[in-house]
Amino acid sequence: MTAIDNSMNAYEKQTILVTGGAGAIGSNLTYALAKAGARVIILDNLSSAERWNIPSLPNILFVEGDIRDEIKLKRVFFERPSIIFHLAAFFANQNSVDHPETDLEVNGLGTLRLLEYAVFTGVERFVYASSGCSIYGSSAPLPLREEFMSMHLSTPYQITKMLGELYCNFFHHHYNLKVVKTRFFNSYGPGEIPGQYRNVIPNFIYWAMRGCPLPITGTGEETRDFTYVGDIVNGLMRAGLMEQAIGQEFNLASGRETRIIDLAHMINDLVGNTAGIQFAQRRKWDTKSRLLASVDRAHELIGYAPQTQFDEGLKNTIQWFRDNWGQIETCARFGPGISSAVREMASAR
Repeated sequence: MTAIDNSMNAYEKQTILVTGGAGAIGSNLTYALAKAGARVIILDNLSSAERWNIPSLPNILFVEGDIRDEIKLKRVFFERPSIIFHLAAFFANQNSVDHPETDLEVNGLGTLRLLEYAVFTGVERFVYASSGCSIYGSSAPLPLREEFMSMHLSTPYQITKMLGELYCNFFHHHYNLKVVKTRFFNSYGPGEIPGQYRNVIPNFIYWAMRGCPLPITGTGEETRDFTYVGDIVNGLMRAGLMEQAIGQEFNLASGRETRIIDLAHMINDLVGNTAGIQFAQRRKWDTKSRLLASVDRAHELIGYAPQTQFDEGLKNTIQWFRDNWGQIETCARFGPGISSAVREMASAR
């Protein structure tokens, strides 16, 4: 889990709600908040996470439930949280293409209900996890800056992440709710379980540890701005405290590009996988050949400065996989067809 610096002691004795707190970012954030002395309430339906990934600390309360469930919302808001970190989402692009109505219900209606409860119960601050990979579309100039946005989006997930920001703006202007909109870029790190709808890094590590070739959809020349979970957690905790962040949106990213083919070779080398790579057809919705974010606004507003070098972050993530391999292998969330293909590739070696 992720440590924080000593400047975060303002969280001590506060009650904080983290939706999606069992996920990769959520579990690391929950751990950091609890270590800072906060009482943390997690609301997570475990649709893309596992209970064993939740930190086991006395000041963490886990409530299994969906953000669309009014009964569960009443349960967690009964605890009177002062700050909400809203990380729960129907993740992510391909999942939303396959299930657009569920995407709208969770990311749209679920976010709306949380904002309503936040106003009703007098929550002091609402930190929303948006997606920089969504807001800017495919034609924005690099590096991606907050003043640019696009209405030409390529998946329901991108649309509903923007919808969440728009709802936050409404509640900020109409009800004076103190909202902060943080835009994540290609997060990775300990805590993310691989699966059909998960991110590329945990899936690559999983394939590599199974001795399979790493599947690249596209040419491999595509770039992404991979951001270590510890840096995102640090940015979130700053966003939850600093007055300058209220009403603002800003990127939480590394500010560095990495080619997918370089990523694949790095993981194979670190794991010792000799199966190489395989190329597959680019997915129709994947229209961004490059991603690179500016973190200037986050630095100016909250002092955000990513600290983790990419190779260091990869090593930490691979070590987490090794430490938890038995549980990861049991609960990796791949469809039957994909799981069979992996078994066939592994057995053929």
